[in-house]
Amino acid sequence: MTGAPGTDVTGLPSWLAPVVDAAASVRPEQLSRFLPPDAGGRQSAVLVLFGEGEGERGPELLLLERAGSLRSHAGQPSFPGGALDPVDGDPEGEGPVRAALREAYEETGLDPAGVQVFGVLPRLYIPVSRFVVTPVLGWWREPTPVRAVDPAETARVFTVPLSDLADPANRTTVTHPSGFRGPAFAVCDVLVWGFTAGLIDRILHFSGWERPWDRGKEVPLSAGA
Repeated sequence: MTGAPGTDVTGLPSWLAPVVDAAASVRPEQLSRFLPPDAGGRQSAVLVLFGEGEGERGPELLLLERAGSLRSHAGQPSFPGGALDPVDGDPEGEGPVRAALREAYEETGLDPAGVQVFGVLPRLYIPVSRFVVTPVLGWWREPTPVRAVDPAETARVFTVPLSDLADPANRTTVTHPSGFRGPAFAVCDVLVWGFTAGLIDRILHFSGWERPWDRGKEVPLSAGA
């Protein structure tokens, strides 16, 4: 059974069912207040990759930490991903899926053949970089080793248990001098914030995994963040 172009929901673990259901019905305005403009912006995609995890860690998400020397979003944790290239094909078809898998391979070294794409979320927008982002949902059916392929772009690659992301003790609200205010996660010795944290927050919410947390607990960011 397939949904969006390039997706397949057959044989997924039962715990992913809430994500599949949410992906089929969620609207862009339910995911972010930043929506793509009618024209312009750079088409891109990210891979939101769910894995089974090992032992007591349970289900997890794959993230990477961007190199501190990058011009855009330096040092920030993020999902693997990047801009669509001509080789990826139609942005209205399977282009975002191909781009997400290609970028994940280039950044982390994972084998795309072991990833089952099961959903595509509505396009969202990152105003500071003008990226129009398509989140691609994947199941890491056959995990392979990952690493920071290019240290000039990626500082490290890591996985975060969903239980840690849902733990109220790890949740906070970040504030930025620009006026930005949004959810964040203090996990794996990093602070996940911005677009990535906002998307994780909405996935937890619409999948029913969110636990009550103190939204009044704030972490101020510096102007250079």
